[in-house]
Parts: sequence; structure tokens; C-alpha cells
Amino acid sequence: MAKISYYTEEGLNKLRNELNEMKTKGRTEIARQIAEARDKGDLSENAEYDAAKDAQGMHEMKIAKLEEIMSNARVIDESSMDTSQVSVLSKVKIKNRKNGMEVTYTLVSEEEADLKTGKISVGSPIGKGLLGKKVGETTEIKVPAGMMEFEVLDISRFNGE
Repeated sequence: MAKISYYTEEGLNKLRNELNEMKTKGRTEIARQIAEARDKGDLSENAEYDAAKDAQGMHEMKIAKLEEIMSNARVIDESSMDTSQVSVLSKVKIKNRKNGMEVTYTLVSEEEADLKTGKISVGSPIGKGLLGKKVGETTEIKVPAGMMEFEVLDISRFNGE
């Protein structure tokens, strides 16, 4: 069963552009490498040719994986999002109950996660622990450093509304 992933319009466009780049420029570059290696003579003892063919196989696998992701990708209609509880594309402000530190995360798909921009995966320990929680609720989440307790302070839509 294929896993459906939810994306922002921006995230899906980024995937679409990456796939297009791999199918055009990427394939052209690999074909050039294969042709160059083929021109060097005997293919049975040509390590460059073997390496180029291996690279081609890997490239085609990546394309197939991206096509599969794209076929199961859905864009979330942010205007109809329920902000009463944490879900995919929720912007969540949480407070660490132990040290009082507050942080804001946006829950996104695995492929869109980027901690530097505050986007965490719904599949991460914190993402999983926050899903379905409401403002005022606390949750204990097992992270690599041990157990942490967070309080949900605010839930809003990804676009800041």
C-alpha cells in the first residue's frame, strides 16, 4: 500500500522541479558519460563504463522513487484546516515544561522537513507526539535524549493565520 504524503503547494512544486531536472539534465549528463566511456574502447574491461552504467541505474531508481512520491502526494487546502488540534501543516507553539523554553514548529511531510526553518516531520518523535493535541494539553515525548514534556501553547495554520 502506497503511503500518501501531504505537502504545501511550494513543497510539491519543489519536488516536481527536482523530478523534471533529473529527467532532463540528469539523464543527458549520464548518457554523455556513458558515450564518453564507450569511446575508450573494450567495454569488458572498462571501469568508467561500468561506473557510468551503475550511476545510470541509481539515477533511474531515484526518478522512480520521486515519481512514486509524486503519485501519492496531496496538497493540503490550508484554508479548510482545523486549528483546534495539531495536524499536518499546523504551526505549533510548544513549551518545554522542564526548562520553560518555547519553540514554534510547523509539522510537514518527511521530504519537506527542515529543522533550520522550523519544519519538523510528522513522523519524527516530536511530530508524532504532538499530532492530535489541543491547546493547553501536555504530552510526554520520548526523544533520543530521554523523555520530554511539552505543553501546546498555540496552534495556527502554516501560512500564519
